[in-house]
Amino acid sequence: MFKKVLPLSTILFLRFLGLFLVLPVLSVYALSLNGATPFLVGVIVGGYALTQAAFQIPFGSMSDKIGRKPTLFIGLVIFMIGSLIAGYADNIYTLMLGRFLQGAGAIGSVVVAMIADLVEEKTRAHAMAIMGGFIAMSFAVAMVAGPVLGGLYGVGNLFYITAGLSLLAIILLFTKVPTPPKIVHIYNKKAKVSDILKDRNLLNMVIVDSMQKGLMTMAFVLIPVFLTHTDYHFDWQKKDLWEVYVPAMIMGILAMGPAAIFGEKYNKPKTVFLISIVLFIVSFAIMGLTHSSLVFVFGVVFFFIAFNMMEPLVQSMISKFAKVHQKGTALGVANTSAYLSTFFGAMIAGIMLGEADRSTIGLTVAAIAILWFIWMLIKFENPVKHSFLFIPLNEVDMDKLKNLEHEHIAEWYINDTEKVVVVKYNAESLHEDEIKSQILK
Repeated sequence: MFKKVLPLSTILFLRFLGLFLVLPVLSVYALSLNGATPFLVGVIVGGYALTQAAFQIPFGSMSDKIGRKPTLFIGLVIFMIGSLIAGYADNIYTLMLGRFLQGAGAIGSVVVAMIADLVEEKTRAHAMAIMGGFIAMSFAVAMVAGPVLGGLYGVGNLFYITAGLSLLAIILLFTKVPTPPKIVHIYNKKAKVSDILKDRNLLNMVIVDSMQKGLMTMAFVLIPVFLTHTDYHFDWQKKDLWEVYVPAMIMGILAMGPAAIFGEKYNKPKTVFLISIVLFIVSFAIMGLTHSSLVFVFGVVFFFIAFNMMEPLVQSMISKFAKVHQKGTALGVANTSAYLSTFFGAMIAGIMLGEADRSTIGLTVAAIAILWFIWMLIKFENPVKHSFLFIPLNEVDMDKLKNLEHEHIAEWYINDTEKVVVVKYNAESLHEDEIKSQILK
């Protein structure tokens, strides 16, 4: 499993490293460009998420039709072109174009769908945790490297470094990433967005993903401003921000594994999500109310623990609830909503900074998280735990298979590469012998 996940996780690491490198210094750099205004700077910081949102569903659907690898290649090329334009920019509008193009290379849902294709469901949470760990590590590395490299070589050159990382990711794609198996789904071949939104489980996960990402981008806007701006009296230097981000990320990474195991192995994702939301509430309340730098750091630590506890389970649950022919589209819908929340979260945080004091901001965001907690407590249910039956294709009567229906069978499909029929079913309510009796020759 690790060999299948490692190349794809490395590609995500390189891509997110490129995005995160500029985060600690982007707003200051953008303000120095011709035509800059605070509003446009906010758009540039969160603008990539807007085009990510616009292209998640098209890229997810494209990957279902033409394949994961070609779609990943197209996305990485677009991201690289956007990075080069951003590096060349000498005014705010050229930088904005580059950032929008960076976001247009929307490969996140495609990578997750590809991992879901390559990894069995029983080990998928572990695979998602590995992927999430690589993303978290890219952030930790970027928080240290971004300010240092930007100070030494200029922030504009960070975008050229990002372009180089994209090229390296393309090389890895064609040299190390395995080709996923060809899946033949006999019924309901066309994945529809409306079907995703009508599915209660998938809709709940879209909401979870959106709230998590919206709070994330709020935190990325608020934390550096609270710590460095003289109005908030902490008086940190921008170059010292890594001192709060790195320990917070380390604690978040340490929390990720146990949360994934408890949520997936013991089938208790609801418990993990509720604990995470409580930590979000406490985090923003602390960041809004405390006058101590040390206590503020603890608030940041709580935030990253909450975020990282959720991260692997969010993607795993979406791919678990979606049928095999829907994975790319379902992840595209979820990521579209999440990136819209990312953009609007940054914009709302920027507006709040101009209109309210720190305590009001912190308590307002905490109140939003409380409403989310209540929604999850009432609406979300732990998923049914399914088992998988694998039967050689040559042993199956295709006519019987096409008519296979049972209330405890979630779906079935053919893995044409490995020549097996796969039946996903509830083992607590249905025995595999009963399934075999209905479809074997």
